[in-house]
Amino acid sequence: MTTALILIDIQNDYFPNGSMELSQPEQAAAKAAKVLESFRQDRQDLIFHVQHIAADPAMGFFLPDTNGVEIHAAVKPEGDESVTTKHFPNSFLQTDLESKLKAKDVTDLVIVGMMTHMCVDATVRAAVDMGYKVTLIEDACATRELAYGGKTVTAEQVHYSFVGALDGMYARVTSAEQFLG
Repeated sequence: MTTALILIDIQNDYFPNGSMELSQPEQAAAKAAKVLESFRQDRQDLIFHVQHIAADPAMGFFLPDTNGVEIHAAVKPEGDESVTTKHFPNSFLQTDLESKLKAKDVTDLVIVGMMTHMCVDATVRAAVDMGYKVTLIEDACATRELAYGGKTVTAEQVHYSFVGALDGMYARVTSAEQFLG
């Protein structure tokens, strides 16, 4: 069993004054940084950063050559840590992430990142479909409020709805404190 850490889209546009500000991204990034530090001490070659770069400027955020697309300072890659560029919510879709994981004989994934309801959800589900065992560190993830049909769902409700849906069937959901225990 080989376990790797995947950090999904913890990028500047999700933080205050970014183009797609999330709810409490600083708290989630701080938890992700603690998990990252643990991997840096014990499993340095098993850290995989994922960076979303908008393929279409109409997306409005993660635009190439902007500060917003950069990985946030709290979890900035160091040394030769792997960075995979993606253009879709699923971190595996048309990227080299799977081949990098296979090259290291990875069987288990620990996932942190942003947005819970979009890229984190899509990546967790895809990873399980590909045969990986997934642990999701829920408090190292962040999202935003959503609206549909004149109704608004708070960011907290969105987060826990998606985390709750993933728990059990798709992932072992836990907190950073419990994981680092």
